[in-house]
Amino acid sequence: MSVFGALNTAVSGLSAQSHAFTDISNNIANSQTVGYKATETSFSDYVLTSAATQGTSETVRAATTYQNQSQGTITASSNNLALAISGNGFFNVAEESGDSSSSSTAFQTTNYYTRNGDFTQNNQGYLVNSSNEYLKAYTVNPDGSVNTTSLNPINVSNVTFRPTQTGTITYGASLPGSAAAGSGTSAATTQSQTIYDSSGTAHTVAFNWTPVSGSTNSWTVSSTVDGASAPSASALVTFGSDGTMQSVAQQTNMGSTPPAYGPATTIAGSTASFTVPTGLSGGTQTLTVKLGSLGSSSGTVMSTNPASTGSAATIQSDSVTSGSYTGITMTSDGNILATFDNDHSQLIGKIPLATFANANALTAHDGQAYTSSSGSGTAMQSLASQNGAGALETSSVENSTTSLDTDLTLLITAQQAYGANAKVVTTANDMLQTVLAMKQ
Repeated sequence: MSVFGALNTAVSGLSAQSHAFTDISNNIANSQTVGYKATETSFSDYVLTSAATQGTSETVRAATTYQNQSQGTITASSNNLALAISGNGFFNVAEESGDSSSSSTAFQTTNYYTRNGDFTQNNQGYLVNSSNEYLKAYTVNPDGSVNTTSLNPINVSNVTFRPTQTGTITYGASLPGSAAAGSGTSAATTQSQTIYDSSGTAHTVAFNWTPVSGSTNSWTVSSTVDGASAPSASALVTFGSDGTMQSVAQQTNMGSTPPAYGPATTIAGSTASFTVPTGLSGGTQTLTVKLGSLGSSSGTVMSTNPASTGSAATIQSDSVTSGSYTGITMTSDGNILATFDNDHSQLIGKIPLATFANANALTAHDGQAYTSSSGSGTAMQSLASQNGAGALETSSVENSTTSLDTDLTLLITAQQAYGANAKVVTTANDMLQTVLAMKQ
């Protein structure tokens, strides 16, 4: 190797060690940064020329090696919105676009990924980490199901309570006496109630009582939903001489003539009820209408006074219709739940994790964020603990993977190598000066 070759090699060594200084200093500076993945420096020999007439000229190159999927220590956090990933995967996050013309927060179209799960709620209601990256998650449809078609930044401000689906109605009334039963409609024989489907949308179910022709103690009760032209359910109810219910039998085939009824409930003390297929919630929602207990004076009764016109029914549903928003909670399966002062919680988002064929080939950006590359492959979205994705730990953060002991040792080694290369440059320079002096 010529003197100039030695000089070039030494200078490239200085540049390579300077690159190592940068990687090591980044690691040390981020030793307390949540989700930071320590980098390594790899050195390689690079042959510039190798020929009999020209000799061999070599340099050394340094490259940063990323360890994006290495697992940091997970520690508990006082922040109940913090999340840590134990295993593979990254949070999907968005960054602001900086568009000042928009009155609302505008986001870049680039998809970013991070392991920094130290999320808090900002003043606009978005969940952001300490690098001001916005958490993206699946949103929730009005009926509470998860929409997995797209990911969006989650806003958790001013969440409105969605009335819960009605499952049971408790009904109680005093029907007209036998003489008044055929005299026309009374408040006791026609009554309606608001019910809710799975999306919290209100509907109306109406109940109509009709005396059975030729009987003094039997009635049919039918129900219609949202003013339908035909009843959706009907039941035959019989009363005793004391006005209490004695039996209830539901019609088995609506619209049949004459009506066909199923087995009657007749045991005293049993709950008298019938079911109403509403046609709501995709045709799956069914109401249970409880009329009271057989042989009991509570619930639905028939007046023992033949001339009595009865009294209006009292109807209660099991739907919870209102609640004030109190905050959100995170769960280990990625659910973002809104909590309310009525002791209910409702799903408002679902957090998936992005995994890659080669996570170490992701392109690094500021704030522990990464973007996909041709080497990493595209992101594959999976729920926590599914399809190779890691588990989520709530109220926890993942610490930096930096090892100060190792990095300080590497720093000393890099410093010594830098000094050695500088010594080579000085020696080569002295040799050149000697050669020049000999020519003079």
